[in-house]
Amino acid sequence: MAHDILDAPALATDRVVMRTEPVQQRSAERIELLLDAAAHLIDEDGIDGVTTSAVAKRSGSSVGVVYRYFPNIQSLLRALAVRNMERFLDRVEQGVNASGPVPWSSFDSTLNTFVDMTRNEPGFRALRFGDVIDQRFMNPELSNNQILARKFAEQVGDTYSLTPDADLIFHMEVAVEIAAGLLARAFQLDPAGDERFIETTRQLCGDYLRTNIPLTAPA
Repeated sequence: MAHDILDAPALATDRVVMRTEPVQQRSAERIELLLDAAAHLIDEDGIDGVTTSAVAKRSGSSVGVVYRYFPNIQSLLRALAVRNMERFLDRVEQGVNASGPVPWSSFDSTLNTFVDMTRNEPGFRALRFGDVIDQRFMNPELSNNQILARKFAEQVGDTYSLTPDADLIFHMEVAVEIAAGLLARAFQLDPAGDERFIETTRQLCGDYLRTNIPLTAPA
């Protein structure tokens, strides 16, 4: 369902700067190996530990291969952040499709997906969607939280057969900002996440969404 208010670009996957586009399967697989290597390096040594030579060594490639696809580490990290976002949204969509008819029944699965990825997806806790580097890391026109809010608003529109308007997107963005702040704190000191902050996020955001975006179960 296309809506004018959602026409602004969201995921900037096609804007990730690479020297060679992955038009062949072998190239696509090589890029995945490079991204996997970067993700594991982030877990081991932090974002600063991601260097061209380290990625090359970890992936079993040469420095030249890394430069073939990514002109600098910034572009590699941006590609990893986009992959994180795509994997997150894919899982969120699965959760929405599997949810029951009760309005906002998919919220818990969306929150659980973020928590699970923060705990288990290599590199995700430190990099997330790149917002720790720059709030507009993936798209110069929208913050990462605006991207998420628009994607969630689009899903709500499709699920409940309504047209997302500015108010719906605003309230979605408020909820995303609340969740982003609390979940960042939840995982700041504990790799497993502080359950008190996680459950408070669930309560505050769930109450906010149900109060400000009342929905009727789809027929």
